[in-house]
This record gives sequence, structure tokens and C-alpha cells, in this order.
Amino acid sequence: MKKWILLLSTTLVFAKFAPNSDCKSCHPKIFKEYQSSMHANATIFKDPIHKAVWLKNPLHKKGAYRCARCHTPAANNMKELIAPNGIGPDPKNPTQNDAVACAYCHRIKKIKSGFITNKNIISPEPKKYFGARKDHIASPYHQIDTSNPNFLQGNVCMGCHSHKRNKFGLNVCSTNEKGELENTRCTSCHMPQVQGSVSILRKTATHAFHGFAGAHAHSKMLAKYVDIEFLPHLKGFEISLNSHIPHAMLLHPARVAFLKVIVKRGGKKVFTKVEKLVRILGANGKPTPPWLARAVVKDTMLKANEKRDFFYDFKLESGDRVIALLGYRLVKPPLAKKLNIKDPLATKSFILKKAVFIY
Repeated sequence: MKKWILLLSTTLVFAKFAPNSDCKSCHPKIFKEYQSSMHANATIFKDPIHKAVWLKNPLHKKGAYRCARCHTPAANNMKELIAPNGIGPDPKNPTQNDAVACAYCHRIKKIKSGFITNKNIISPEPKKYFGARKDHIASPYHQIDTSNPNFLQGNVCMGCHSHKRNKFGLNVCSTNEKGELENTRCTSCHMPQVQGSVSILRKTATHAFHGFAGAHAHSKMLAKYVDIEFLPHLKGFEISLNSHIPHAMLLHPARVAFLKVIVKRGGKKVFTKVEKLVRILGANGKPTPPWLARAVVKDTMLKANEKRDFFYDFKLESGDRVIALLGYRLVKPPLAKKLNIKDPLATKSFILKKAVFIY
């Protein structure tokens, strides 16, 4: 018991939030999953895409890192980070390197709705963590509160992932602007139950996945939410994308999705077609960075619960193999060039789902 008291007292003296490393000893499996997630890698020190965007943002020249509210919310110098003449991110600051920290998320008491963006209201009790698992046991490190509706409904994400408006009032990244996800559970898709114990203090068969499945990591876990369907015609064929996702397939305006359709006959490609699914922001009909955008210039992204049909005027023959690849890139190649992003993962083609049909 003395060990626990010493650890807790040290944490409270030096930080507002317990460091992520404190969670590892009791939750090793969850901690390992978390380390692979974008929550753990949301800083400019670990995410080259986020860094490139921030370096182009006019606020960078002023030293204001307002992204910190969601990208490094556990920082112990938040006021200085987001101030108009701020100090900027510090790679030597451990509270910033904890990114979207474990303790931060588990201390979100409620979410305050706002026009520009939402705001997380943090519990002032450093030893009380919110959760959804009702069959928990007492912890020697922290209290566990399972009465928080945001956790029970699985929508605690909406403090950061609901919407973001720029200075022109344009919603540049929207998931839940009109409350469309209020009756859904973000965690059911992005934090599904997986095998393994929630902690070493009490063995459980499953736990909520803390790798947070998304475009950056563990995207294969989300493939089941989009079906690829095939329908032949006398003079061609259709490929349909049937989304069971309660929001647009990709939300960040830098992303691009694609449907690549290939027909192979006798082992050789005889037909190839690529459909691009994008949401481009801009002004005066031209693409611009999100902070300068006044309108959505183009939007072909797969929408929430949408079924979209693509018809191909290509006559199939018996035995033809029709291959449909649904994939995406984290950054549109032209945008990556403008942002000077060198990381090959930014423009790599990730295949979310593949379907093969024999005619």
C-alpha cells in the first residue's frame, strides 16, 4: 500500500493529470494498444501530418498552438500554449508528450456544446476516473465512477470529435454537428470488445480496445461497416458501396478515399477504373487550407448510411474476375506536396476492403 501512496502523491505534485506510464503496471494490455493509437501519437513530435499542417497555419508564426486543446490536452502549460503569443510545443515537456493522455479522457465529466467546437469539462477530482464497466472492482490507485452518461452511451469522444468551425463559420471537420450521433455509440466501432483482461488486478475475458480503430491505425477493424456489392448487366456491371457508418466515411478534409475496379480475363487486366471520394474545402471555387476556406468546393465522400452505385459500360465474359478495392490515403498527394510532407505513409494507399466476384 505504501508503494501506491508514494506513486500517487508524486503524480499529484508534479502534474495535473497522472502520466500515461502510471497506467502500464495495472493495465499492460490496454497500455500496449493505446501506444499504437493516434491518441498516443497526436503531437507534432510524433505525427508528421499534424506538424506539417500546424507549420503552415498563421497561428504558428505567433507561437499559438491552439491545437493543444485536443492534441495535447494534458499539457501542464495549456494557457501558455494556446495564448496569442504562446510558447509553442516543447518536445522536452513530458505532459505534452503524453498527447491525449489516459487520465485526461477518463476525467471528462461532461461535454459543453459550442458553435466553433465543443469543450471537455474535466472533473476536479484527480483520483476519480470515469468508465463504463459496471463489474469493476475497487482500485488501489483511483476511484471508478460508472455513472457518467457520456461513458455509458459511448460518446465521450464528442468534446474533440464533434465539429470544428474556422473563422468564417465553415465547419471544416464534422462528425456530430447536428447531434446525429447522439443515439449511437462511438465506442462500439472504434473501441469494440476484444479478448484480454482489462487489468492484472481482476481477470476479465474481454476489454474495450484502446488502439482506437481509425484511418491511422487498426482500420481493418472498421472494414465490416462498408459492403461492396456486384450486379452484372447485359452490357456492363455495377459495383455498389453500401455504408453502415453513421457519419461520412472519412472526416478530415486532407483525406481521400477511392474505389478501384479491375477486371481480369485469363489472368490479364482488361479494364481498370478508379473513383475518387473527397471533400475539398476552399474559396472562390478553388482549394484552400481549412483556415482560409469559406465553402465546400467539392464533396463526393461516401455519406452516412449511403448506398452508392457505380455503373461501368464494360461487357463481361464468362469467367471474368471483377476485383473491387476500397481504400484511402491519409493526405491527398497534391496537398502532401504543398505541405512538404515527406513521410511516405501520408500518401500510401491503404486498402480497407477487397472483394472479388466471378462472372
